[in-house]
Amino acid sequence: MKPLTTFSPFKILPLLIPAAFLLTIDILWLPGHPELLNNGYVDTFKTAFLGILLEALPFVLLGALLSSLLRVFVPDEMISRWIPRHPVPAILFGCLLGIIFPVCECGMIPLVRRLMHKGMPLYVAIVFILSGPILNPVVYGATLTAFRSHPELAYARMGLAFAVAALIGLVIYATVRKSPLRLSIPREGGEEHHGTTRGGRLVAVFVHTSDEFFEMGKYLIIGCLLTAGIQTFMNHGSLAAIGERPLGSYLFMMGLAFVLSLCSTSDAFVASTFLHSFPAGSLLAFMVLGPMLDFKNSLMLLSLFKTRFALYLFFLIVSAVFTGSVLASLWL
Repeated sequence: MKPLTTFSPFKILPLLIPAAFLLTIDILWLPGHPELLNNGYVDTFKTAFLGILLEALPFVLLGALLSSLLRVFVPDEMISRWIPRHPVPAILFGCLLGIIFPVCECGMIPLVRRLMHKGMPLYVAIVFILSGPILNPVVYGATLTAFRSHPELAYARMGLAFAVAALIGLVIYATVRKSPLRLSIPREGGEEHHGTTRGGRLVAVFVHTSDEFFEMGKYLIIGCLLTAGIQTFMNHGSLAAIGERPLGSYLFMMGLAFVLSLCSTSDAFVASTFLHSFPAGSLLAFMVLGPMLDFKNSLMLLSLFKTRFALYLFFLIVSAVFTGSVLASLWL
């Protein structure tokens, strides 16, 4: 019997890289800029970091728990049997699947790979990959909590994610005929059965929950550190100048979403810190693009699909999110 979880030193690399960066700054740069160590900067950074982190952690934990329950108790074949044969209902089903099975983007690619090998059509799988991490109750609740005074951003996030995923699904259905899956990917099956007893399954749920929580948590910590650093040390006049430029604000926030690679259950709390510096449309682009396409899941998509198709998908996501968020800003 295989162990439920294994530890690999590579899992801590995403934390070692920013730690080495901070250590280098501490040794080489900060001694020449002692004013950055005064109590005002330190207190502002600490307050911003802890505020974002503590608000987001409960939603990250809840998302990891629900994802683990799905992984252990719901058979892949059950979802495959529910998919309609006609493309339009199938795309709508793919968009709404996240409401029933809330899975963070961190665990989306392995799940969809299993489903595709069990018969899920490509265009439905793409729709589920794009919409599932956003169109679920946990992310909606987190977004509504982060934007208490601007609930329209939560509604717009759900609507834009649905529209972008459905549109890309239709484009994929109309334009892609051959399977873009890499041939080196083995067929999956049977590895998730950790025991038929209730006790064995409950242990598996807790193990998977802890694995996913720490996997997502390290990206959340990195994102909170970088965002708190931007809010504390970057000149507010510079942020305001970027936010006043229509194109610059969208490109900055979309690039930030790609680099931070935050979990969809926590990115709204980071976006809310830019509420008074950037237009609402750029914050919407940040919250929709990040779960669909960031640094970590772009690598996972490249490992799942052939490079040409993956690049085609990246182009569709970026262009659709940018266009949709600009149009949505006319309403916000």
